[in-house]
Amino acid sequence: MHQLPGVIEAYLECLNTEDWERFAGLWHPEATLRAVGTRPRTSLEDILAYFRAALAHWEEHRDSATRVLPCGDAVTVELHFRGKLVSGTVVEFDAVDVFDLAGGTIRALSTWYDIADVRSRLVRA
Repeated sequence: MHQLPGVIEAYLECLNTEDWERFAGLWHPEATLRAVGTRPRTSLEDILAYFRAALAHWEEHRDSATRVLPCGDAVTVELHFRGKLVSGTVVEFDAVDVFDLAGGTIRALSTWYDIADVRSRLVRA
């Protein structure tokens, strides 16, 4: 597996620990986020709000990189997510994140996973 660029490694660390202050510093001033099933986010405040809300119902959660595919300033990362909801239910799924990097920051991120499958698991939880 290729090595994760430092900013993506820090992104995962911050996401997994919910270190939102450090997380905010990883993003380019004009960053964008496209997360499956939601509207595009075009400001840092909106991006942070998305991640805080997305993780609010998880007692524990961890995104782990399983494959890294760099291509110039773009890096595709296959991930495995494992989380435990506050209800105690454990949910796992695989995802793909595509990062566009600029000057050591995240300029754009798009996230992809089977949203229908994940939603059905959350409804059963």
